[in-house]
Amino acid sequence: PQIEPTHDVIWIGNWGDGERSTELNEFLLRPVAELGLSARIHGVRYPLDALRAIKAAGIEYCRWLPAHWAPAAFASARATVHVPRGPYARSLPGIPTIRMFEALACGIPVASAPWDDAEQLFPAGSYLRASDGAEMKNALQTLLHDSELATALTTAGLRTIAERHTCRHRALELLGIVDSIRRP
Repeated sequence: PQIEPTHDVIWIGNWGDGERSTELNEFLLRPVAELGLSARIHGVRYPLDALRAIKAAGIEYCRWLPAHWAPAAFASARATVHVPRGPYARSLPGIPTIRMFEALACGIPVASAPWDDAEQLFPAGSYLRASDGAEMKNALQTLLHDSELATALTTAGLRTIAERHTCRHRALELLGIVDSIRRP
């Protein structure tokens, strides 16, 4: 069913053990607070200092979200932010979080913190890139005020998922790997 957005930004993910606290503050909490956006965060493993920072940023913390509710949660917002863990982004270039795929598949525009799309998983125009917090703030402001751009990103993101990243694509890749191992 069609879901009308009730807030500006959603972020789904776990805070973790401090390995991306800096990134979440820079690319999510600060831009949302500085722009005065309505936002929700879903996830687990949020220590008390993170919960305090979220509250201070004016963001609603909504706790754990079952995976099958993620599409409705994404649809309830006008944009999302992709924030990979810094250590992963540096040591595993080319690998975004699963949320990037989910958000694009749900038809929500994405503004992403830095990661190296070495595999060219998402062509230019699928999402906005931000190299720092100031660029993320500008990206969010643009997504929320330029409906033509938001629609173009949504369309490109959905097309990218349909053309490159369905379960069928992954199953065929896996079968190809199995076949290559079986051949003498």
